[in-house]
Amino acid sequence: MEKIEKSIDVECPISTVYNQWTQFEEFPRFMKGVKKVTQLDDQRLHWEAEIAGKDKEWDARITDQVPDQLIAWQSEGGEYTSGTVNFAPVDANRTHISLHLL
Repeated sequence: MEKIEKSIDVECPISTVYNQWTQFEEFPRFMKGVKKVTQLDDQRLHWEAEIAGKDKEWDARITDQVPDQLIAWQSEGGEYTSGTVNFAPVDANRTHISLHLL
């Protein structure tokens, strides 16, 4: 299974960055291949995406969430996915984001 690790620094305060990442239903606007994300409840999401040219669907559960620090998830059915996104302040107006996908 392919492991993907990416990181970036953005010119935005950590709370703003974290709050944007928790707007899961907005992901199709900026994530290539993501067609739709439906938030089922506080911890569960339904994903619809095109992966390697094929339509896939799966449910994922948020397994850990610490405001302004991290979000972790794992799929519960359908396409397997798990990962974490970590947020760290660089300074008052910059945030380092690290994404780890499996």
